[in-house]
This record gives sequence, C-alpha cells and structure tokens, in this order.
Amino acid sequence: MHQVRDTTFGEDASKIRTGHGPENMATLRSFAISILRTAGHHSITAGLREVSYTPFTRPLDLIGLP
Repeated sequence: MHQVRDTTFGEDASKIRTGHGPENMATLRSFAISILRTAGHHSITAGLREVSYTPFTRPLDLIGLP
C-alpha cells in the first residue's frame, strides 16, 4: 500500500511532518485508494484522472453521497 501511496500521491515528498498530520494524510490517501478500487479502478492513477474530470460531483458519487 505504501508503494502505491508514494508513487501516486508523492507521499515521501509531503511537507506535512508534525503532530498527527502524517498519519491523518496516510489514512485519507488509503481511503481514496480503497474507494477507487471498490469502484472497479485497477489503476489508481487512471481512477484519479477520471474523478478529476468532474471534481465537484464525481468523488461524492463514489462514496454514495448525493
């Protein structure tokens, strides 16, 4: 999972380094990967690209919010 987070989200280059920030961001990145895989995306990069086409509605559709 770390390899996917690092290559797709650039986790090792993140500037978030204090407090609970790094753990929280790792959790959010893992959540995004899980949601994309559940939606049937085998490539996380391609899934992120597809979701970015309609950034105000598509991410909410993936997690089931209207």
